[in-house]
Parts: sequence; structure tokens; C-alpha cells
Amino acid sequence: MERKVDFAVDEFYHLFNRGTDKRNIFLEDKDYLRFLILLFICNGEKAVNIRDQFPKGPSFGELIVDKGVTLVDIGTYCLMPNHFHLLVREKIENGITKFMKKLLTGYSMFFNRKNKRTGGLFESVFQSVHIDNDEHLNYLFAYTHLNPIKLIDPMWKYNGIGDKERAKEYLAKYRYSSYEDYTGTYRSE
Repeated sequence: MERKVDFAVDEFYHLFNRGTDKRNIFLEDKDYLRFLILLFICNGEKAVNIRDQFPKGPSFGELIVDKGVTLVDIGTYCLMPNHFHLLVREKIENGITKFMKKLLTGYSMFFNRKNKRTGGLFESVFQSVHIDNDEHLNYLFAYTHLNPIKLIDPMWKYNGIGDKERAKEYLAKYRYSSYEDYTGTYRSE
């Protein structure tokens, strides 16, 4: 399958994918945490073997890894039960492609082994949209961080956010997005 978007160094992209048949790709806290750790570990030129580096499994407290030059800058992220969103800027030639191959392969192998399953986890090759202006960048920044509201108000995108205080409290507690990083919230993990 040929990609519709050509990646270029120093450009921003919205990357996303979801589980095959819209299946959940994150079943428990451990799944979300593994994906978040892989966001860090896979973002480098060097290969990192998690089993060799972290025989008991990785945790945020020990993520001092020589992964070489980073491939992308991660601006925002949001993990939802059946999909994810990333806003990235490519740093080196083919950085996005290398990063996403490592990330999605690593997570799929973890998920399949853990759940005793085989086959593709994701619906297709990851999707991408080039962000070519500030308006689109600002929109995506907000959209990524507001995405979890869908879990408490499925129609918010069409009807607007009904209870803004409830939504704000929910986002402040949602651990699987970069929202906390931008609000200065201390992460315990």
C-alpha cells in the first residue's frame, strides 16, 4: 500500500491508527504503559532489545537507554482504547517511517504475546496527515488532548462539550495523553 503523504524533515504530521475491526488495542493499564514506554524507547536510531535491557519489563523509572539520535520530536499524543493519535515532527530523513515501524512492531509483538494471539493488531499501515499551517497545528494540538472526552461524552464533537467542568476534571485525570505534560501536572510514573 503506497502512502499518500511524503514525509520531510522539520515538518509536522498527525499520525494515527486503530485496531483491526475497531478492536481495542489497549485492554488494561499495563498495555497503555507499554505503548508509552515504547514511544520513548523506539525513538532512536539504535535498536533496543527490551528483553535484554529490561529482563523484568521496563518501567518509567529506568528509561535511561542509549538509543542514539532521536528520529522524531513528539509534540502530543493520546491513547484511546481502540486507537492512538501522535503529533510529530520528523528530525532525520525517514525518521517517521523508522520510528513507527519500531513502535507498531514492538507493541504488536507485546500485545500478541501477552494475549496469546497471532495476526495483525492494527487496521492498516498507520495513517498520516501533513500539518502545513499554524491553524491546523493548533487545531490538532487541541483535538488530540480533547479526544478522551469521547469516553464520557461520545457526541461532544458534534454537540460541543456539555459539562466543561466535568470534561476538564476528566482530562486532568486521564493518564494516557500528553495533556498532563502541558498543564504541568506531576506524573507519579
